[in-house]
Amino acid sequence: MTSRTTPTPSVDYVEDVSPGSGALPPRAWYASSDATSLSLNGDWRFRLSPTADAEDDSFAAEGYDAGDWAEVVVPGHWVLQGDGAFGAPIYTNTLYPFPVDPPRVPTENPTGDHLRVFDLPAEWPADGSAVIRFDGVESCARVWLNGTDIGEFKGSRLPHEFAVGHLLKAKGNVLAVRVHQWSAGSYLEDQDQWWLPGIFRDVTLLHRPAGSVLDFFVHASYDHVTGAGTLRVDSDVDGRVTVPGLDIDVATGEPVTVRVEPWTAETPRLYDGVLVTEGERVPLRIGFRTVVLEDGLIKVNGKAILFKGVNRHEWHPEKGRSLDLQTMREDVLLMKRHNLNAVRTSHYPPHPAFLDLCDEYGLWVIDECDLETHGFVEQAWRDNPVDDDRWTPALLDRAARMVERDKNHPSVVMWSLGNEAGTGRGLTAMAEWIHGRDGSRLVHYEGDWNCRDTDVYSRMYADHTEVERIGQNLDGGTHKRRGLPFIQCEYGHAMGNGPGGIADYQRIFEAYERLQGGFIWEWIDHGITHPELGYAYGGDFGEELHDGNFVCDGLIFPDRTPSPGLVEYKKVIEPVRIDGDAADGTVRITNAYDFADLSALAFEWAYQVDGETVEAGALSVPALAPGESAEVKLPPPPANSTGGETQWTVRALLAEATAWGPKDHVIAWAQLPVSGRTSPTVAASTAPVPGERLITLGPAAFDARTGALRSVGGVDVSGLRLDVWRAPTDNDDGASWQDDTRWGVLWRKNGLHRMRHRLDAVEFGDDALTVRTRVAPAAWEVGLRTVYRWTSDGTRLKLTVSVAPEGDWKVPLPRLGIRFGLAEADGVKWFGGGPGEAYPDTRSASVLGRWESSVDELQTPYVRPQENGARADVRWAELGGLRIEGDPEFWFSARRWTTEHLDEAQHLTDLTPGDTVWVNLDHGQHGIGSQSCGPGPLPQYFLRAEPTEFSFVFSRIG
Repeated sequence: MTSRTTPTPSVDYVEDVSPGSGALPPRAWYASSDATSLSLNGDWRFRLSPTADAEDDSFAAEGYDAGDWAEVVVPGHWVLQGDGAFGAPIYTNTLYPFPVDPPRVPTENPTGDHLRVFDLPAEWPADGSAVIRFDGVESCARVWLNGTDIGEFKGSRLPHEFAVGHLLKAKGNVLAVRVHQWSAGSYLEDQDQWWLPGIFRDVTLLHRPAGSVLDFFVHASYDHVTGAGTLRVDSDVDGRVTVPGLDIDVATGEPVTVRVEPWTAETPRLYDGVLVTEGERVPLRIGFRTVVLEDGLIKVNGKAILFKGVNRHEWHPEKGRSLDLQTMREDVLLMKRHNLNAVRTSHYPPHPAFLDLCDEYGLWVIDECDLETHGFVEQAWRDNPVDDDRWTPALLDRAARMVERDKNHPSVVMWSLGNEAGTGRGLTAMAEWIHGRDGSRLVHYEGDWNCRDTDVYSRMYADHTEVERIGQNLDGGTHKRRGLPFIQCEYGHAMGNGPGGIADYQRIFEAYERLQGGFIWEWIDHGITHPELGYAYGGDFGEELHDGNFVCDGLIFPDRTPSPGLVEYKKVIEPVRIDGDAADGTVRITNAYDFADLSALAFEWAYQVDGETVEAGALSVPALAPGESAEVKLPPPPANSTGGETQWTVRALLAEATAWGPKDHVIAWAQLPVSGRTSPTVAASTAPVPGERLITLGPAAFDARTGALRSVGGVDVSGLRLDVWRAPTDNDDGASWQDDTRWGVLWRKNGLHRMRHRLDAVEFGDDALTVRTRVAPAAWEVGLRTVYRWTSDGTRLKLTVSVAPEGDWKVPLPRLGIRFGLAEADGVKWFGGGPGEAYPDTRSASVLGRWESSVDELQTPYVRPQENGARADVRWAELGGLRIEGDPEFWFSARRWTTEHLDEAQHLTDLTPGDTVWVNLDHGQHGIGSQSCGPGPLPQYFLRAEPTEFSFVFSRIG
């Protein structure tokens, strides 16, 4: 008997360390005014196979019948389509989701065959050539057109073009693309994100007329001394460059110098031009600017700049990394409206349209190469591709495809070699190539602490103390590093509730010239829309390895709603500083822009009494130049405005609408107190009256046996007691690799989530009801001796809580206050900080005023539920028929579930509203910090267990 085997297609290219074969050299990405193009986006036929060699390549031939195949949308990821029929997403932070054996990958290698049949449009020219461009495919693709194999490529977030003019026909063109989830390239793409295979960026057929533009490089420098710009456009094909707004008409390669307005992130002046060759016209958007390393600083147009930035992964909750122009524009507008001035494109070049938007609206960009090998840290970086010469061609290809594609964007001020890839010869080769190709920008790479290959000293999550030492030049390091500027390319880990401490970072950045700012990690939560879970994160798709909700660490939620963290960041980095001494009616205005004066802003004042504005008006402020300050007199306080807590609020707003913000959009603000509040007082004039089941005291009733409050003025109150527990935030829990200051872990270890309340005494006095208790965790000898002292003047009820720690408390408290339940409560009014949540180290954006909300609107919908929604500096709050005043001010929160329920929930859909609204009145809260990846709260934000006394006054509304 003779055995027969079916030949399988060769897939050796999948594990080849080379970048691929057949693709054209990289070049600038641009749109043509003349050349015809055809988008091949849309519905494609799709077949998924479990291995790279499960199917032969006959599907690429003309006439192949794919009628029974499924369909997917391109751009798109197949695992996010088909209702789970095409596999599932995988989230890992550092670990490779396959065995580490470079360049080998598993036999189980999901492979998607994509098929598109298309006709050329009637107007498609008969002459010239054509290329097909893939802007992004993960992770390895092989391409056929009309049955001809035209090549294969790796480099998921980079463009690849193939010459196909000789293969095209008028009708029935068959484009076949085989995409492999895993390849040798996957070892270079271990970014902290979802693994999502597919053709996820545009596919375009481009006609190339005879004599058309091939590649070109716009050099547009600016001399800040003379105000002159020098333009030179180098082109592979000779032509002319015209810039009508500057009366420029020169040959390619010929420099010309004229007076210009420079491009900056604050003043993004672009000049429209045209590159004309024999066969094509290409529009240019030219920004004149010069980036240098000078005096140990990053300078643009002669000035040191301060990055107020964010790291940005590309993300959409339904489409993954397939973003449309509208979504990208929405991101940029949100950034500009929240005072951001910079983006690091973590950890790969973005869709090129995003850089067009950065040019147009004004954002400094660190453009990062599609490179990360973080998983090799588990092998102490052994076999790391960046230190293996076999991989260097692939690294250089990735660097070249980034630089050549994006070199004509004025917004790009630095090239980044990649992220968390260790160190090695390959990175040095990349840096040398980039420096040789483009001397007009700096080179960045965080992993190079000795700065062998980089022009800046960059770090992630250095704590406040270390950053200040770096600013003071006390950090040491190599001689080269000591002479370089410092940036935090990642800090302020925005995971869940937080980040905390960014105002403290900003004060340090602004205090030392060497410190040139940083980039918050990161822009958006990468939650995936899920029918049962709301938003899914790592582990929700049954991944063998995953890193949970570590993928949800953004300043905006998956639906692009700003989080409290973004609102806080906007306040912290506001480009106008407003302070002063309200006692003498003077306010100091400082222009904190790097380039723009204040002529685009209008200023206004408001005078408030007990949180309500009684008078407002315009404030005349000169058009201060960057760095300048002025003392401005406020008007006299309004007549008859005394007798309460008073303050000035001064705001800087857009005087007119801009490309990114409407008229009256708030840029900066400050509040200057004039007179403080009067603490509430209750004369203890009523004695408690014991009864068989209840004790009455003024408007209140208490349980006769336990002394527990049962009602105030007929409003039922349940479960009032001291509370120290909060559902730990992601930053409370910290990261697994951190030390023993992960407070959420230590709080649980010390039993603070299961405190026991022992009743020691219920005492009657002539003017008070006193309940003595001890609140302590099971299994430990520490405790909090707690006394509740109730007094009344007959209509109002005052509670004074005294807390005395017992034993050796080694951990701070999560919170300290009281909690209780109300049977009916919906609308909430309060005088205090708002409109959003605030905590001790996230309260910069909290505005003192009168606010209203529903209980549901008080909640912050973090993808993984956790402590949220506290309002700071509350003087009084009204809900459920009660008015509550605090002495001193307090944190207030209310929700339709208990803290324990909130603690147990893993997704928002786990939170089921109950019949009781649970209210927390907190004397103190522990800080938030950034310890989900960075440092925890600074010591000044610790809530230490120490003797404490605070009080609340309750009264019935109406």
